[in-house]
Amino acid sequence: MIYLDHNATTPIDPAVTAAMLPYLSHAFGNPSSEHQYGVEPRAALATARREIAGLIGAGDGRIVFTGSGSEADNLAIRGVVLAATSESPHVITQVTEHPAVLQACRALERWHGVDVTYLPVDGSGLVDPGDLDAAMTPQTVLVSIMAANNETGALQPVADLARIARDYDVLFHCDAAQHIGKLPFDVDAQGIDLVTVVGHKMYAPKGVGALWVRSGVPLEPLVYGGGQEYGVRAGTESVALAVGLGAAARLASGHVGDPYRIQKLRDALQDRLSEALPGRVVLNGPSGRRLPNTLNLSIEGTIASDVLRNAPELAASTGSACHSGDPAPSPVLTAMGVDRDRALAAIRLSLGRWTTVEDVDTAVQQLAAATLTGGD
Repeated sequence: MIYLDHNATTPIDPAVTAAMLPYLSHAFGNPSSEHQYGVEPRAALATARREIAGLIGAGDGRIVFTGSGSEADNLAIRGVVLAATSESPHVITQVTEHPAVLQACRALERWHGVDVTYLPVDGSGLVDPGDLDAAMTPQTVLVSIMAANNETGALQPVADLARIARDYDVLFHCDAAQHIGKLPFDVDAQGIDLVTVVGHKMYAPKGVGALWVRSGVPLEPLVYGGGQEYGVRAGTESVALAVGLGAAARLASGHVGDPYRIQKLRDALQDRLSEALPGRVVLNGPSGRRLPNTLNLSIEGTIASDVLRNAPELAASTGSACHSGDPAPSPVLTAMGVDRDRALAAIRLSLGRWTTVEDVDTAVQQLAAATLTGGD
């Protein structure tokens, strides 16, 4: 089976598994323990934090381990807003954010009376920095804009958006789950204050994420308790999972040239599919400013779920995994102005570290055959 759904989740790199194993066996101690059994796990946590910080260019600040990217998003958004001194805090995000961000914002609106502005996107899925500037108010305490869209791969102008936030002395959070590990990412160069990192998007296990928090940024805890993770996320840490995320970050740092290889394969996939189905393949999202591994396209006259059902040897997605099973058009594509028929025909193909030329050839054959023999 050809796996082209890496934006949903990645396989665990064998080197990551190997790094985790000691902390699932003999090095089982609680990292908060003062006796000898706590020494190795405590040191391993510190190493993992350094490895993650190194991948994202963080010279200072805190790496807070979480159980997922969704938890990290919630900690960033709720943590900043509930710690704010403003009597009527205002948050700005955008309409194609990850559901964790959107739902956290809506909960703040419902239960805390927080004012939230949802910026529109253009036909490529990008936020206009001018819209952010116009949305700023004296009560704005946080801007949350993702680095890369999980469905289309669209890369937001994060540095420009963060610069505007900084001009207004407003904190900037970035969910970089899809970006980190695929392209270079530097929090200091881009002027970001909080960044979400997700393990299972970068060849680490599911169930682990992290939030980087710039020094001096106040956060109200999401989980109260024993004071672990700098006092903002209580609970005894899963050292094995944290080590896995750290190892994955170290490996990603060494894959600097890999994006170009993957991008060539992605472009070949699009070109060959267009040749196999002339005049029927339409790209969704930007042609240039997107992740190197991501191809979101619609095959005219089809329904994506039918096409993939008729291509059983191909693992791909009809949209974000977070919306799987929903027969409605993708909210992301709808926000971009894509009509219903084209949105329902959208297939997301996301390549990974071990995708080959042969995989691309097989995927083209599978999709073309599925379209011509039953996807219409």
